[in-house]
Amino acid sequence: MTTATIAKPQAKQPGRGGRRVSLPVLLLIIAGVLVLTSIVRLITGADGITSTGQMSTALRLAVPIGLAGLGGLWAERAGVINIGLEGMMILGTWFGAWAGYQWGPWSGIVFGIVGGALGAVLHAIATVTFNVNHIVSGVAINILALGTCRYLSKFTFEHAPQGSSKQSPPIESLGSFSVPGLSDWLHTLNTKHWFLVSDVAGLLGGLITDLSPLTVIAVALVPLSWWVLWRTAFGLRLRSCGENPVAAESLGVNVYKYKYLAVIISGGFAGLGGAFLSLVASNVYLDGQTAGRGYIGLAAMIFGNWMPGGLALGAGLFGYTDSLNLRGGTHNVHALILLLAILLVFGVAYLVWKKKFVPAVVTAVISALMFAWYLGTNEVPKQVVTATPYVVTLLVLSLSAQHLRMPKANGQPYRKGQGK
Repeated sequence: MTTATIAKPQAKQPGRGGRRVSLPVLLLIIAGVLVLTSIVRLITGADGITSTGQMSTALRLAVPIGLAGLGGLWAERAGVINIGLEGMMILGTWFGAWAGYQWGPWSGIVFGIVGGALGAVLHAIATVTFNVNHIVSGVAINILALGTCRYLSKFTFEHAPQGSSKQSPPIESLGSFSVPGLSDWLHTLNTKHWFLVSDVAGLLGGLITDLSPLTVIAVALVPLSWWVLWRTAFGLRLRSCGENPVAAESLGVNVYKYKYLAVIISGGFAGLGGAFLSLVASNVYLDGQTAGRGYIGLAAMIFGNWMPGGLALGAGLFGYTDSLNLRGGTHNVHALILLLAILLVFGVAYLVWKKKFVPAVVTAVISALMFAWYLGTNEVPKQVVTATPYVVTLLVLSLSAQHLRMPKANGQPYRKGQGK
């Protein structure tokens, strides 16, 4: 290979990730979306789309999704695909409720983490030690966790007061708090319904109103994960196992150990997300309580390009759409149709600027249909509101698929010494 060949820059491959969006540009995009949202709110009168209550509910619903996404991030950065996040969350809901009912909610949190980690140990044994296909193992974990928790519920909750085979007895609450003074002031500003000011107040107020202690812990785990994975020697070694395990092994890294640790930590995060559902979101364990949030967490991780910050944005988006089921959904989703139609117009302009005329035409047609839907109706059916989080998940993944870059060795089998 000649020096000229080495110096020659490699062509960028499709789907391998483009240039990262800088922080100023990202903040400008967020500000633009906030302005458009405020305009749509004034046009439609749907004040609930940026209310303090809506944002607070969205944060509460985003936490388990974000924790599941963090679990996926840790595992996949070490090269292990974790489709079993849903099953690990299920184990977290059951173990958290079982321990929380007997010894209090903080014990439930610890046992929820342990429950998710137990599922992760099975996944690690199958994928790391025996090189079982990661997808097959993850699906098996999901099925096994669901059946195990249903079986255990018949022996633990069925004969307990106010319990049944599909529901635990009520669990003591962790409690909640708001930031004194500031929370009330922002809520008052939000109720004024002023342009942009009230919308920003609603967003900020939702972040500091009726917070559970576990919510604060979960939010803090996002920057903590970033610091550990990108600013410590431990994180560097772990990520090297997901990029090039053979090279990592040649430098003395115990690849098996780091893969096991990453998957177990992944299960702990997912279990904590499950415990949040049973101990904070509802104060009771319910059969089917996760409702696919493990998969949505995985989608949030992919949307965030395997980075904690992007993952948090994805979890917030999915949490917000999920919250529409609980607060004025039909009217608010109808208003958001107009917002989406306007955003698609900007998308058309961007595609034309990039000279991608066929995608621009398709986007323009979709935007026109969205405008027609908005103008032809006064509200959307309840079924549409219920399906919104899952539809948004599919749309986000399909639109962002060409700008993602997963760890290079993610999901690939590895045997110690295979590079020799």
